[in-house]
Amino acid sequence: MGNASSMLTQYDIEDVQDHCNHLFSQQEIVSLYQRFCQLDRNSKGFISADEFMSVPEFAMNPLSQRLLKMVDGLNFKDFVAFLSTFSAKASTAQKIELIFKVYDSDCNGKVTFDDIMEVLRDLTGSFISDKQREVQVESCPVLLKCVHMFGNNLRW
Repeated sequence: MGNASSMLTQYDIEDVQDHCNHLFSQQEIVSLYQRFCQLDRNSKGFISADEFMSVPEFAMNPLSQRLLKMVDGLNFKDFVAFLSTFSAKASTAQKIELIFKVYDSDCNGKVTFDDIMEVLRDLTGSFISDKQREVQVESCPVLLKCVHMFGNNLRW
């Protein structure tokens, strides 16, 4: 499983469904496999960062560099599991975990004020100053409540 010359068996499909908590139907998994094979240009069985960047919507995303850290080298099962987070059927906990990983810039298991500021820099570019970003973060009651509850380190 995982290169363009192979086909998914029923066992493979069910295995992938189990791996992604049945968030995708069998037909959706077959469609995702076809897309995976298109992206896996060298039929290596995994998708490289360069191959992910060939998807225009991914490349244009201001957080693409952060996402690349999570997706570089994914095999098909992990590719589907990653995409399952974006499903309407995914749990809130799954979505929060992904967001946490995006914000955890240094991958130390914590989200600090500096991590949040870094993400905001990625999202806003040079359109606003660091001072304006700080004001925005400080004016967000939910975020401030989390920072106060957990100190300067939110943990997952």
